[in-house]
Amino acid sequence: MNLTISGHHLEVTPALREYVLTKLDRVTRHFDQVVDVNVLLTVEKQKEKERRQKAEVTLHVKGRDIYVEHASEDLYAAIDTLMDKLDRQVMRHKDRLQNHHHDSQKRTDASA
Repeated sequence: MNLTISGHHLEVTPALREYVLTKLDRVTRHFDQVVDVNVLLTVEKQKEKERRQKAEVTLHVKGRDIYVEHASEDLYAAIDTLMDKLDRQVMRHKDRLQNHHHDSQKRTDASA
């Protein structure tokens, strides 16, 4: 898994990097076929304080790219909500990949 954590208008500190890694562990625990992860942390120079800190993730899995973003006044809160959204989308993608069509009992008895 390739992981890229970058910051736009902010320096990515080791504590921030570790926080993102611990949150990403939950996603990779549910779905292990992750190929590439790009995390972008941004501080925008807006007047609205409640939407200044923004976190974005692009997750490349086999067959699909999943993109999630969230903005908040606190970067750690934005990362928390972002990982919750990402976890839901990854679980939905994993559910779609699984085969839920089971052969009925009649078909297995008829073929035997």
